[in-house]
Amino acid sequence: MPDLNILLPTPVLFFALGMLAGALRSDLAVPDSLAKGLSLYLMMAIGLKGGAALAIAGAGGTMLPTLAAGILLSLLLPLPAYLALHGPVGLDRTTAGAVAAHYGSVSVVTFAAAQGVLSARGVSAEPFMPAVLAAMETPAIVTGLLLARGAGGGVFSSRLLREVFLNGSVVLLLGSFLIGWIGGAAAAQQLAPFTTQLWQGALCFFLLEMGLMASRQLRAAGRGMPPALIACGVLMPLFGAACGLGCGLLIGLSPGGVALLTVLSASASYIAVPAAMRMALPEADAGIYVTLSVAVTFPFNILAGIPLYLWLAGA
Repeated sequence: MPDLNILLPTPVLFFALGMLAGALRSDLAVPDSLAKGLSLYLMMAIGLKGGAALAIAGAGGTMLPTLAAGILLSLLLPLPAYLALHGPVGLDRTTAGAVAAHYGSVSVVTFAAAQGVLSARGVSAEPFMPAVLAAMETPAIVTGLLLARGAGGGVFSSRLLREVFLNGSVVLLLGSFLIGWIGGAAAAQQLAPFTTQLWQGALCFFLLEMGLMASRQLRAAGRGMPPALIACGVLMPLFGAACGLGCGLLIGLSPGGVALLTVLSASASYIAVPAAMRMALPEADAGIYVTLSVAVTFPFNILAGIPLYLWLAGA
C-alpha cells in the first residue's frame, strides 16, 4: 500500500484544511503579519538552499540553457492566455493582459510545495532551480503590459521598471541565492536549522493561510466568475506544464529538475504580478486576476496539478 504522505503530503492537507475552514465560514485566521513573515521565510530559505547547493555541486552544463528556457517560457506563455481571455472569454484588453501576465510568471509557494513533495519522495533536483524561479517572475509582467497597452503605452517608465525589477520577492530570492552561493558548504551547515528543520512547519502554516484566502476569494466571487474563465484557470496551467515538461526533457534535466520546471511553467503568480498590475494597470479588474490566480489555479496546482506534473516528469 502506498504511503499516504506521498500521495497527500502534509502541507497539501493543511491547504485543504484552510479551504474547508473557509467554506464552513470558520473564524480560523492567520494574522497578516505572520503570513507575510512566512512568505519572506520561504523565499529566503529557497534562495539560501539553492545557492549553497549550487556552490557545493557546481552548476553543470544545463544551468544556462535552463535559465534561458525559463525566461523564454515566462515571456511567451502570456500570449496564448491573452488570446483565449480576450477572444473566446471576452475580457477587455486591459484585464486580459493583466490576467495573462500571471500565467507567465511563477508562484513561490507552488514551487515550495513541489520541492516538499520531491523531498518527501527522496528525489533530488538541480540546485540552480531557485534561480530559474527568480528569473521567471518578471519577464511575463513586461509581456502582459505590452499586450494590455501596446508598445507605445508607457510600459517602460522608470517607475514601472523599478517596481518590476526591484520587486521585494525578486530581490530576496536572488539576494538569498547569492548569499548561499558565497557561503557554500559552511553556510549550508550553519543555516540547516533555519532552512531545513523549520521548512515543513512553515510551509504547512503558509498553505493553511493560502487555503483560507482561496476559499474567501471563491466565496466573494459568487456567481460572477464565468465558467469559461474558470476553465482558463485550469487549462492554462496544463498548457504551461506541457511546455515546461518538453523544455526540461530537451535540455536533459534530471527527473526532479524536469518536475520543478514543469511546476514553474504551470504556476501563476499571486505576489509579484498583482503588485505590478495594481500600479501599472489600475483600470484592470483586480477581482478577476486575483481570484483566478489564487482561488482557481493555485488550488488546482496544489491539490491536483503537482501530483500530475511530478508523475509525468518521473514517467
